[in-house]
Amino acid sequence: MARRVGIVGIGIMGTAMMRNLVKDGFEVVGYDIAEVAMARLIESGGIAAASPRDVAEKTEILITSLPNVDAFEQVMTGQGGVASSNGMGQIVIECSTLPIEVKARGEAQLAAQGKILLDCPVSGTGAQAASRDLVVFASGNEAAFERCHQVLAGISRAQKYVGAFGNGSRMKFIANHLVTIHNLAAAEAIVLGEMAGLDPALVFDVIGDSAGSSRMFQIRGPMMVRGQYDEPTATMTTHLKDLDITQFYHAGVAQGRGGHDTGAVCAVLEQLAAITPRG
Repeated sequence: MARRVGIVGIGIMGTAMMRNLVKDGFEVVGYDIAEVAMARLIESGGIAAASPRDVAEKTEILITSLPNVDAFEQVMTGQGGVASSNGMGQIVIECSTLPIEVKARGEAQLAAQGKILLDCPVSGTGAQAASRDLVVFASGNEAAFERCHQVLAGISRAQKYVGAFGNGSRMKFIANHLVTIHNLAAAEAIVLGEMAGLDPALVFDVIGDSAGSSRMFQIRGPMMVRGQYDEPTATMTTHLKDLDITQFYHAGVAQGRGGHDTGAVCAVLEQLAAITPRG
């Protein structure tokens, strides 16, 4: 397999993936509608493309990490989209969290043009993506998945093939459910400690090394202790897009915290507990 890969969508996750692929020795051809994202690509040693179609025509394998359904449909089948690209057999590793029916429609539209779409959501935060600590839930054409092994290994620590197209998204929805619960539980633990008169830093230090810990407690506990949520690895707004499950995240968005890291659910609970939020 040629050590060249494409990427469309250079946001928090896409940027981390792109940089890890460059570090791993890949030549990365990328595109994003935002000029600042394209600047990050070039600064990191990537090659700028003019459109998703251009990326698909310059690479055999490309990754997409997109914020919403409209972006997905534009990238896949819009003007200058992947479906309109010349050539046959390109593989698109689709890492966004979107409705399964939307991805299935995209798979069929690309297949009609001789291209393969894999449903490959990832589990992990932006910070985990930066340290290549993601898990890929890959589904779809198994032979295509095998062809993408080196690329997937370049962006993640584990690659799980979970079967038929759409199973990757189903697995991601389950993971998001647990992330939501554990993230909120971590915040509840910090605030429970505050209500008991304990130093949040002490709570994190002790509980983080106990049987009651979790990955979310370990990852977001430090920012909850500091009360600093303005350098997000996954925002409140994005989380609600991925999994609309709990009132506390809605409350955070209503409080103007939509752009804060989801760890800011701790500040929401502090406010509800009549504790002055530390961030």
